[in-house]
Amino acid sequence: MSRYWSAVVHGLTPYTPGEQPTIDNLVKLNTNEHPYGPSPKALQAIRDATTDALRLYPDPNADALKAVLASQHGVQRAQIFVGNGSDEVLAHAFQALLKQDRELWFPDVTYSFYPVYCGLYGIRHRAVPLADDYTLQAQDYLPSNGQRAGAIIFPNPNAPTGTLLPLEAVERIVAGNPDAVVLVDEAYVDFGGQSAIALVDRYPNLLVVHTFSKSRSLAGLRVGYAVGHADLIEGLERVKNSFNSYPLDRLALAGAVASVQDDAFFRANCQRVIQTRDQLVADLAALGFAVLPSAANFVFARHPAHDGAQLAAALRQQAILVRHFKLPRIDQFLRITVGTDAQCAILVEALRRLVAAGGASAEATAGTFDL
Repeated sequence: MSRYWSAVVHGLTPYTPGEQPTIDNLVKLNTNEHPYGPSPKALQAIRDATTDALRLYPDPNADALKAVLASQHGVQRAQIFVGNGSDEVLAHAFQALLKQDRELWFPDVTYSFYPVYCGLYGIRHRAVPLADDYTLQAQDYLPSNGQRAGAIIFPNPNAPTGTLLPLEAVERIVAGNPDAVVLVDEAYVDFGGQSAIALVDRYPNLLVVHTFSKSRSLAGLRVGYAVGHADLIEGLERVKNSFNSYPLDRLALAGAVASVQDDAFFRANCQRVIQTRDQLVADLAALGFAVLPSAANFVFARHPAHDGAQLAAALRQQAILVRHFKLPRIDQFLRITVGTDAQCAILVEALRRLVAAGGASAEATAGTFDL
């Protein structure tokens, strides 16, 4: 470690992103990227924006993107904040809204960037255990016995579990914590959930964060946004303009606007993923895997007769990447991105061979979660 590092840097445990290897014929199911490409209209808009105008700075306020997003969600433009991917939006929210005198609460099994941000910004936090079935329980986030959160954040659907908290339960958390910001990270909501954006006009403490990386197939473009009360958005803008006044470039703005405008393509592509996910869940269950109910573009599964790390390593030997987390409570699970039908078929066939080689019977070891 460098002697020139600040004390903050010495104490950081950085986030580890999923692998992005360049291997021929790789079946890449480890980073929850959309298996199908972005809207052709978005691609054309990016091409059209590749002009001499790139010598000029982009719109620092991203007014065109904020306008189409406000129209899409039925809110005012002042209720929209945009950033360089939802991770930057979240980073600004941690600094602007979630760093309070009391602890920040989030699930013990969740997006692993949250504790990283807490370390970066010096935020005290509490990991609230998920239930035994890996679901988030709304009552665990309500003030009790003199204990209350300074702020709350959770993904919905949760990551990496994929489980969904119904909108009425989300509202219960928001309504039960009127003095705390509640941030709902909805990176995967378009694959089977109901967005809490419907609640933002009723609750000034609610912030909802979305990304273009998953359901809009634009992970390489880096666009994210938040929707909430104008006061919350102003706090984010103050941090953004103290950090980087131009977070989205001209190509990202053009592509994002066109993507939002091509609503039919967006919805059809989401539905394709949902259909493939349903088939993948059925195929995994037939092999004896226990699969958590997923409302995301991935599934979280484990086999009672096979070690998760060993399965992930064996798949890797066959050029199939899935995500394995060496973390308490979930070290036997595989997080598997929903790929194309062909990719999922290759995965299932590889797992069928691995299960058979281990002597496990699908009928004997089949397991489900009784939720």
